[in-house]
Amino acid sequence: MAYRYRYRSRRSTKRLARKSKRNFIITLVIIATLLYSTVTWILPNFINGIGFLKNFVKPSQQTFVPADISAIAPPVLSIPYEATNTAYINIKGFGTPNSKVKLFIDDEFKQTIDVSTDGEFNFEEVLLTLGTNNIYGKTVNEENKESLSSKVIKIIYDNEKPLLVISEPEDGKKIQGGDKKVKVAGTSDPGVKVFINDTQIIVDKDGNFSFDQSLNEGDNNIFIKAIDTASNTAEEERIVTYTL
Repeated sequence: MAYRYRYRSRRSTKRLARKSKRNFIITLVIIATLLYSTVTWILPNFINGIGFLKNFVKPSQQTFVPADISAIAPPVLSIPYEATNTAYINIKGFGTPNSKVKLFIDDEFKQTIDVSTDGEFNFEEVLLTLGTNNIYGKTVNEENKESLSSKVIKIIYDNEKPLLVISEPEDGKKIQGGDKKVKVAGTSDPGVKVFINDTQIIVDKDGNFSFDQSLNEGDNNIFIKAIDTASNTAEEERIVTYTL
C-alpha cells in the first residue's frame, strides 16, 4: 500500500509540473501577443488619436502665399556696414532686370527705382533716422504685382562722438631720467577702437585702456583717438617733455 501511494504521488507531481510548464508557456505567449499588439496597433492609433484631437481643438495655422507673389523674386540689397555717422546713404543691389524695386525703412515706403537690364539698381541719398533703421525692398513686376520682402538689413545711424577721457599723463608733464616711457591711460565707450599715435591699443569690456608710450628727448606729442562703429571720432592730445 505504501509503495502504491508513493507511486501515485510521483505521478501527481509530474502531472502538476507539466501543467505548470504549460501554463507558463501560455502566459508567455499571451504577454508576447499583447506587447506586439501594443507596439504595432494600439500605441500608434493612440498617438494618432491625440494628434487628431489636438488639431480638432486648435487647428494648425498656415500662411497662405499666392502663387503669383511667391514666383516673383525679391531684390537683394547690399549695404556693406552696420553703422554710419551719415544721415544720407546710397543703397545698391540686384533685382530682376527691367523690373522695379520699392524701398522701405521701418515698414514705411520711401521710393521706387528702376532695375537696369543687367539687374543692378542704386538708391541715392536715402535719409536715415537716428538709431536703428530696418531696411528692405520689394520687387514690382510688369503687372504691378509685388514680391515678398527682401532680407531686412539693420543700419544704425549715430552721429555722436564716443567718450574719451584721459586720466594720465597730464598735458605738459615733464619727465627726467628713467626708462624714457610714460603711461597713457583713460576711458572710452565699450566696443570702440583706441589709437595712440596711430597704434591701436587694447580696450577692456568696460572701456578702460592703458599703454606705456616711448619718449624721445625733448617735447613728445601724444595723440589719442577713439573711433566707434559708426566712424565717429574723438581726439585728445598730450605733450610730454623728456630730459636726461
